[in-house]
Order: sequence, then structure tokens, then C-alpha cells
Amino acid sequence: MGAEGGGRRRPLRVAASAGCCAVLLAGCASMPDSGDLRGVESTPRQDSQVRVFAVPPRDDARPEEIVQGFLEALTSDDPGYETARKYLTDAASKTWQPDRSTTVLADGPYRSGEHSGAREGSGEYAYTLTGRKLATVDSQHAYAPDDGSYDETVHLVRLKGTKQWRIDGLPHGVVMGKSDFQRNYVSVNKYYFASNDPSDTDGQTGAVADPVYVRKQVDPMTEMVRTLLDGPTRWLAPVARSSFPSRTQLRKGVKSLTPDDQNRLTVPLNERVDRVGQSQCAKMAAQLLFTLQDLTPTGVDEVELQRSDGSQLCVLDEAAAEIIALHGTGKPPEYTYFIDGDSRLVRMPSGGGRVPEPVPGALGEGEKALRAAAVARDEDTAAGVSLDGRSLYVGSLVAGGSLGEPVLRSDGGTEKDRLTTPSWDGRGDLWVADRDPDRPRLLVLAKGAGEPLEVTAPGLDGRIEAVRVAADGVRIALIVEKDHKRSLLIGRIEREDKEDGRPSVSLLELRSVAPRLEDVTAMSWAGDSRLVVVGRESGGVQQMRYVQVDGSTPVGSAPSGLTGVKEIAASEDEQLPLVAHSEDGIVRLSPGSQPQKVVKDGMAPVYPG
Repeated sequence: MGAEGGGRRRPLRVAASAGCCAVLLAGCASMPDSGDLRGVESTPRQDSQVRVFAVPPRDDARPEEIVQGFLEALTSDDPGYETARKYLTDAASKTWQPDRSTTVLADGPYRSGEHSGAREGSGEYAYTLTGRKLATVDSQHAYAPDDGSYDETVHLVRLKGTKQWRIDGLPHGVVMGKSDFQRNYVSVNKYYFASNDPSDTDGQTGAVADPVYVRKQVDPMTEMVRTLLDGPTRWLAPVARSSFPSRTQLRKGVKSLTPDDQNRLTVPLNERVDRVGQSQCAKMAAQLLFTLQDLTPTGVDEVELQRSDGSQLCVLDEAAAEIIALHGTGKPPEYTYFIDGDSRLVRMPSGGGRVPEPVPGALGEGEKALRAAAVARDEDTAAGVSLDGRSLYVGSLVAGGSLGEPVLRSDGGTEKDRLTTPSWDGRGDLWVADRDPDRPRLLVLAKGAGEPLEVTAPGLDGRIEAVRVAADGVRIALIVEKDHKRSLLIGRIEREDKEDGRPSVSLLELRSVAPRLEDVTAMSWAGDSRLVVVGRESGGVQQMRYVQVDGSTPVGSAPSGLTGVKEIAASEDEQLPLVAHSEDGIVRLSPGSQPQKVVKDGMAPVYPG
């Protein structure tokens, strides 16, 4: 699934536009003046290299043609929506804000028209646009699922001088159907750094992906640089920071950014960066490289940042960027792990090989029978949950290592009411949920030891059934059960020290990222901003799909079909195969290949994390 080359872990999303052909949207379909309800035909899905342009209104166009042409112009690749503005009066064009939001509808939008005055010659007309919302993209380019109804009015007048119909009243933003949105927009991760992230021994900090949607054929590279400079989206901002000084912008007069033939991008900035030191500049350039790496087929290999006077501030290439910040997993995991038929923790090479071996140390020697485990991201330490779900052990993955006493015990009355599979974050902290009905808790153990700290989660409504923390340590995925339904939620992890010096960890602004799945049974992180999910829709059958942390569906192939999946494991390195526990045992799922059975007796597969 991932792109080839150093550090590129996400699929290529934007194709080159040079030499593309253009498709014109005629904008002149006829429709009745009033009464019935019609849908605006979505533009047929085009090849990613085809650019679509609208045409301006023809002379003496009827009101329905003006509305139709305007709606079609919204789906074109016209920079600044200049053609769409030709359907508006001068006053409406000055106040209309297309960048405020993009509303995505299941179909349509549908529109019905009626005269505003008592008779047709009154010089006014109004149309109602309706539809079922799927999502909204806000002014920060952030995507959010939405299942409400869309109901807005477009008002037209006949201009006194030219006698042409034009729109003088309309909602701010842009509206279009799902297929047009998929053709027009592309999801791209912009990157920041985790706030309060203690750098590891190598001095690296963790990069945090912040997915946004931009128009794929309207200079997406320049737009991504601008939105990166604007800072993290509102949901992520409390736990992410940018190395760019506040109010940093492109130098005045810079309209477009394009890499040269050596894949080097020069980014001229304003006076806010003139006094930035080399260390900070390198972090700024690393953010840019991570953000822009997949916006062309060959990527951006090197970034030069310039001061406001045009002098060079710093230059950074991909190799140096990977040293500055941990991007995704940092390094690919060496092994995939699972619990074998003897209730031991075993491993097999992550890139291939089908002969598992017990891990070194007590967890692989069968000293304690296990039903689930989690391996730290450095693969030196692991945590295991006892077969009855009551006890959590932590041990080193070295020969001769012992377990000692459990680091946590649950008092739940049954196995299903005890500990979940644990998860390690990029800081080396261990997370687990206790499902005891009398005291349900989400807990974190610093470095996998010491007194468990209870995480406050004021927005949590239901019982946690599964926990997976992202590598960045600031986002967490949960399966939460309420009223016999299991949902997939993403929360933001905020940490602070209380006045008495004790640490405090909170889980805030939980949001659903797979709202149409009413029974989620398994999930795992499968990229910097992507998860793989096993679940079913209402009345449907079990399915496996990828979802973005913002609730959108990523471009690309779905996982290989597999029935009876009970557990799923994926790596943030998207090039590695999925590993599932299904009715056939432990199965490896590589992109484009048939499922490969590893062993019949096994469960609880995991990658480090």
C-alpha cells in the first residue's frame, strides 16, 4: 500500500497534471421553472489526470440554467471559482466565501424552484437546494462526518441593465455530491510535533499527522504549504505544535510553489522567520518534507527555506528529516507477535516467514498462560494479560528474564469483565482498560511500571472494549460498547502536572470515525492517520475496511476479504501485511495477494505498539 522510497509510507494521492486534457461543464441542462424536484447530475468520475473546467453563463440563460451552471461550476478545477462567480451579481460575488466550507451530499444537490414574486415577470426567483449530508470540510480543510439534512436557498434577480438572470443570494461555502467530491478533493497529511513530547535518547521528537482535504487539481502543493503554516486543525491544536513562528506566511507576491527537476522545493517566507536559528529551521523543513512527500509521483526530496530578503535560511533533505523527527514507526518493526496454542507469546519476521518462535524471556517460556499481549515499539519489552484476563504482566524480551508480580489486577467477575489487550504508545507508556462493571477504568502505566494512573474521560459514554494508542502518543482509538452496539472512537490525549506535582492524563473530544458501522469488533492503527476496522453495518455482514481518523474513507483498495475475523493487527508502516485471527487461525494479508494461513492454533496478533 505504501509508496516506494525513503520514508514514504502513504499511497501516492495526487497525479501530475502536466499535459492533462480538459473537460468542460456545459452548465445548460434544462429543467422546469417550478414544482418538481430534480437532482444536479454529478460529473462522471474522471481519470485523476483529467482537469474539469466550467463555462460561463450564456446570454439570456433562464433561471434554472443559471442555478444548474453555478452548481456545476462548483465541481470544476477553476482556481478561485472565477467561473462560478460569473453566475453571481457583483455584490454577491464580493460577499460569497467559497472557502468557508464544503458540504458533501450523498447525491444531488436536489433543487426545486418557485417565483419569489406574485408573477413570473416580477424579476425575482428562488430555488431550494436539498440533500442528505455525508460530511463537511471546514475552513481549515478538516473533514467531519455529518448525517443531517441540507436545506438552503438560492435567490436570483434579473439585472436591470442587461436583463440577465444572476444569483444575488446564496449560502456561503460550496456544495456537491459524493462522486464530485471524490474527484475534486484529496486527503493529505500535514505534520506537526507532539506537544510536551519528551525527546528520546537520540533527541528525536514525534511527528503528528493532521489529515486535511484540498482540491487535487488546483495547486495542492502551494495550498498544503499554506495550510501547514496556518497551524494544526482545531481538534488537534491542544496537543500539537508547529516549529514555524506564529503568523509565518509565504513571502508577499508568491503565488505558486513547484519543485525543480531535482525534486527540490524552494519556499520563500515572510519576515517572521528572518531570525530563526538553524535547529528550528531544520524542524520547520522537516514538517514540510513530511507533508509534501506524496503530492507528486516522485515526491519532494529536499526543501530550501528562504528569509524575506531571499537569502537562504536552511536546506534539508529526507534523510536529515528522518533524524530530526520520528515519522510513523521510525523504523519498521522486526517481528509480528501473537499468542500460540500453548498460550505463549511467539513472533515471526514481519516482512515474511511463516514459522513462529517463542519470544525470549518468561512471556515466551509459558511461565504464565496468556490470552493477549502488547510489545513495546523498541521490541525490548512486552506486556501480557493472563488467560483469565485478571492480571497484567510486564517483562523484558531477553533470555532468562522473569516476570515478577503483576503490575495490575482486575476484580471483574468474569473474563469478559476484566482487562483488555494493552497498547504501548511512542513515549513507552502502557495503556489498558479494566472492564470491571463496578469500576470500569482506562489506565496508563508510565514506562509500563509503577502505580497505574486512571485517565479521565468526561465525554466517554459506554464501556471500553479495546484500546490502541497511536505512535505519536496524542491520539487513541477505542472500541466502546453501549446498548449492545460497539463503536469506533478517536480521542485526544492531554497531559499535565497538577499543583501537587502528580501527573494528570485526560481523554477529550471523543468522536466517531466509523459512524455507519454499528458493531465494530476489531481495529488497529494502519498508518499515520489511518485505521483498519472490522465490523458490520446495520443488517449487513462483517466487513474489513480502512478509515481515516477524521471519519473519511481513504483512497485505495480495501483489505483482502476474509471471513470470521476476530482480531486484526496492522503496522503504521503501510507496506507491511495485515495479520488477522480468523476462523482459520492466524492469517497474513498482503496487498494484492490471497490470504496466507500461518498457523491454525493462535490468537491475539499484534505488531509493536
